[in-house]
Amino acid sequence: MLRKLWIILTLVLVVPGLMTMVSCATQTGGQQTETTTTTPSEAPKKPMAPAADTSGADRAKEMARNQFLSEHVPYAFDSAALSPMAQNILKRKAAWLNDNPGVSAVIQGHCDERGTAEYNLALGERRAESARAYLVDLGTSSARLSTISYGEERPLDPRSNEEAWAKNRRSQFVIK
Repeated sequence: MLRKLWIILTLVLVVPGLMTMVSCATQTGGQQTETTTTTPSEAPKKPMAPAADTSGADRAKEMARNQFLSEHVPYAFDSAALSPMAQNILKRKAAWLNDNPGVSAVIQGHCDERGTAEYNLALGERRAESARAYLVDLGTSSARLSTISYGEERPLDPRSNEEAWAKNRRSQFVIK
């Protein structure tokens, strides 16, 4: 469980930073030049090459993908109802899915530790299904979406307090 959290944190925090560092390096004549930090007044005045624009677009797509994966849909205690905030998150997810028609996603339903395991599995399924139904209502093909419930088995925060429980009541998306 902690290993998965570390992997997610690594993907969300470290990978974009590494991508930024790598994109700052330039090559001339097969040799890599030293990367330096410049102030806006020292920045080169010549236009960027088209290849740099493509890598910028690729970075933007990767950042949008990371946001799609890392932004979770929150729920109130003992509820699968979508709050206005949850609906806004799902609208962003629907927009990303519409921009990436070849992508299918699994919606995972999660709960906090309160309640029986059986009850939380059923609640997690209702949460995942409510997110799925909302995306379908927004025009996402139902064939691209599947659901699974993990109940209380995969908490983001293992502590037993309201802050942790709020983090654990969520729907989370994984790309197939």
